Amino acid sequence: MQNERQKQILEMLFERHFVTIKELCKALYISEATARRDLRYLAQKGLINRTHGGAAIRGISADSKIPIHLRENEQSLAKAEIGRRAASLVRDGQVILMDASTTTYNILPYLKARKELIVVTSGAKTALVLAGMNIKTYSTGGQMITESLSYIGADAERMVRGVNADILFFSCRGLSFDGRLSDVSEEENDLRKVMLSRAKTKVFLCDSSKIGKTYFHNLCLVEDIDYIICERELPETLRHKGYIYIKNFIEKPPRPF
Repeated sequence: MQNERQKQILEMLFERHFVTIKELCKALYISEATARRDLRYLAQKGLINRTHGGAAIRGISADSKIPIHLRENEQSLAKAEIGRRAASLVRDGQVILMDASTTTYNILPYLKARKELIVVTSGAKTALVLAGMNIKTYSTGGQMITESLSYIGADAERMVRGVNADILFFSCRGLSFDGRLSDVSEEENDLRKVMLSRAKTKVFLCDSSKIGKTYFHNLCLVEDIDYIICERELPETLRHKGYIYIKNFIEKPPRPF
């Protein structure tokens, strides 16, 4: 799948900062023509800089994140199952905080049976879908990162500081083996930190592709959260009292909206 391949290229660049055409071909089992075509597309989107014989990641900032249309397709079946399991923690009448991650977005189909919910989210797409489900929804507002349709900044943080939430659902790009949660976006992590401070229960949604990954900006430690939900069993060093994994996970089509 083209989107998945381009996501893998970005992942390699975030980790190494520079890759050659030959390295991409070897790692992804693709031709040089395919590698060059993908790099041309990512460069046109402003995500990378083309160099002689390869590509380099652009400066890590709010305008150089993995676009939402690339992230939505990665681990989509796992994310759907994680969303179903996460929704089972929700009770009628709760106030819920949600970040703008695509993993959190996968909770939404399973909230239809809940009553009198209030949801506060930094995800523009998430807010629109919730509103269409007749769930009382508040958007954080603030500056939008167009690639991820995520709100960030002082206005968003100020709004969240005024909220008392029962539960927070969030994700990020990586969970290291020593228990650090991290992401490429400092601005999104800043807002997540405020969300963590305003929620009684903190739930990290972590598909298995994130395990063992470390990125630019640290968010928190596993000790700071209450639940980790993953579709696979976590390494023993990452398990704690709120550890949940989806036993007997079977890859099947996700439930439609």
